Parts: sequence; C-alpha cells; structure tokens
Amino acid sequence: MNLNDLTVIIPVGGEAKRLRPLTAEVSKAVVRIFNRPVVEFALTQLATQGVKNFIFGAKGYINYKSLFDYFREGTGISAEYGISPRVHIKYQPHVEDVGSVDSVRINMDYYNINGPVMVVQGDNLFDLDILDFVRFHEEKNAFMTVALTYVEDVEGYGIADLGKDGIIQRFVEKPKKEEAPSKLANSGIYLMSPKVRELFSHPKIKATVREKGRLDFGMDFIPFLVQEGYPIYGYTLKGEWHDVGTPKSYLQTMLRVLKSKTPLFYFGEPIQKLGRVWIQGQSPDSLRRKEEIVRKVMEGNVKLEGSVLIGRHCQIGDGTTIRDSCIDNFSIIGEDVTIERSSILDRTVIGDGAEIQDSIMGRHVRIKSLQSKPTWVLGVSVIGNDVTIGEGCLVSAAKISPHELIPDKTTITHETIDIRA
Repeated sequence: MNLNDLTVIIPVGGEAKRLRPLTAEVSKAVVRIFNRPVVEFALTQLATQGVKNFIFGAKGYINYKSLFDYFREGTGISAEYGISPRVHIKYQPHVEDVGSVDSVRINMDYYNINGPVMVVQGDNLFDLDILDFVRFHEEKNAFMTVALTYVEDVEGYGIADLGKDGIIQRFVEKPKKEEAPSKLANSGIYLMSPKVRELFSHPKIKATVREKGRLDFGMDFIPFLVQEGYPIYGYTLKGEWHDVGTPKSYLQTMLRVLKSKTPLFYFGEPIQKLGRVWIQGQSPDSLRRKEEIVRKVMEGNVKLEGSVLIGRHCQIGDGTTIRDSCIDNFSIIGEDVTIERSSILDRTVIGDGAEIQDSIMGRHVRIKSLQSKPTWVLGVSVIGNDVTIGEGCLVSAAKISPHELIPDKTTITHETIDIRA
C-alpha cells in the first residue's frame, strides 16, 4: 500500500460532555494539551510518516468551526512542521451522521474514496508506526485491522477476544476484571479495505441505523463484521496510547508523558542544567523570557521540580514552585505561587500566593490572589475559558463554565457553576 493512497478519517462528533467545561465552546479535538490542540499530535505524527490525505468527520457547528478555523486546508501545519509535499485536509459536508461509522460512510461517498481508509480518534494520543501497521494488515489479508493497546483496568474498554493468528472473535464491552478475555483494548484506530464502502448498503447495516439510530464501530460495525465472517485482525500497538476524554484521564496523560523516559512528543530540547524542564520559543522575545526563567531558577528564586513544560513568552514570579505541570504560552504566574500536577492553558494569569493542584485552568483565565488572601484550586477542578476567580476563594473538585466571575472569598466544592444553565 502506498501511503499516498491512504485516507485518514478523524470522526469528531458530539458535545464531549465528559470533558466539559473545556469543551463548552470548542471541539474536544482542539482542547489544548502540551501547549497544542490534542488532535494535532495524531495528525502530525501520521503526516510526518508520509500520510497526506486527512478528513475531519466533523459533526455540528462547534466541531466544524473549531477544526476548520485552526487547520484550514493543511498548508499552515505543513509549513510549521516542515512537511513536504504538504498534507491535504478536507471536512465532512454539512450532513449529520449517526455515529463514527456513518461519518466514514458519508465522507467516502462524498469524496468518492475508493482506496484504503484509516480511522483515528480526535481525543487520543498514540505512538504508531504506520508502515508496520499497514504491513501487518496486508500480510493478514485483513478486511479490517484494529489497533489494540494493553490496559490494566479492563472495565472501561472494549476488550478483544483473540483467536488463532490474532483474528478477532469478538469484543467484550466493559467486562468485569475476571470476565475479560484479555487485557488488549480497542484503541479506536482502524485500517479498512476499500471494500468497506460496499457494506454501507447492506440490509443489516441499514436496519441498525433505522432501529438503533446509530452506527458505531465498537457497538455495531465490528460485531456485524465478526458475525458475517469478515477477517478482522488485532494489531498490538508497540508504543504508547492515551485517552484524554475526561479531566482525570487528561491529567493522568499529562503526567505519564511528562515523566516518560522517552517523551511521546518532541517538546524541544530540555534545559540541560535544569533536568526535565522544557521552555519553548525561539524568537528573540521568547528567548529573553526563557533566559529570565532559567536565571531565576539558577539563583534559587523559582523552583521547577519534576517534569515541567513551559510555553512561549511566559513570566514566573519569585518564590514560585512549579512541579510536574504544563504552563501554556503567554501565561503570567505571580509570586509565591504553587502549581502541582496541573495544566495551565494559554494566556492565564495567576495571582500571588495562589495554590493550584491536580487541576486544569482553561484559556484566558484569571485567578486573583493575594498573599494575605490566597486562592486555592484543588482536587481535579476544571476552570473554563475566560473565567475570573476572586481573591481568597477555595475551589475543590469543581467545574466552572466559561466567562463566569466568581466573587472574592467564595467556596465551591464538588459543584458545577454555570449561571446560564
């Protein structure tokens, strides 16, 4: 298979409620992690290995607008990563699908795709050798190959029951630990024969759509293929795979990747004398900010502990400690702030004396805080974009929707704050 003939479809549908409030106004695929939209990692990893044709199966206005406004036709991202010839990105027409398989059907028909199709998810991070994956698929003469990943907790996934030579006999959806046939989970990465297009008109497929109002890979399509005797094989991923579909899994992924001996993604070269610390940016202004942060650390005025990723044009005040966290571009961190195991998205301002633990700050957030009236954000709290939190607040295990203004000295625990609800 020539990778130029391969089309990658990335279905992005639904409202991504599990990741709210980060997805209240944007697609889950462009929620930022490691200072970039999450789907950018999947797209560029495949593109740098030779894949050139991508389709975002975007359902709904927010998903389409978020993706198109950022990625356009692919010229910008090709230039940024030095990909030549450039990638080509297309978008699902304004036709509502009833699931990820239906999105594939719509796009194969609309763009008259008669070659092999690969499907990846918009909220997963993975390490995939695409040539090895394709080689496996062709050697098995598979109708469909499903990439599998090892998981310890089988109860949250579709677990593969593999037969002779790696053929998939069935998936057991979210089994109890003792009932799982293996620890190999469906990663949501699929490689399919061009003949898949012929199956969309199959009476049983049409009946599924009519009776269930959906056409999903794990619940509908793969069971149909297995039942009909199509050769469906399981390919075990040799690299990492991470799901960032919930705030908890987002933070777990952030920590695992940061602490990995060989980071899944290239953040630039770490600052050699600071250990596992990355400070991004190459322009004269960003280099000046980088040098200022390094100087403060070397003088003992700022502590960067564990694994820390800092974006471009960031400012960090004296007395601040940042541990195992990501700080996105243009953020301003005050004095005597403590940030642990947290993701601070771009253009956020955190006032003096604040403490952030195990939480995600959205974009353009302002945490007002004084050393005499510190603000605390703890316990897997998620602060939506453009939120302002007043001085002396305590936010614990809470979600605050975009654009909210939280008054001084407010305590919010185990709540969702949304005045528009």
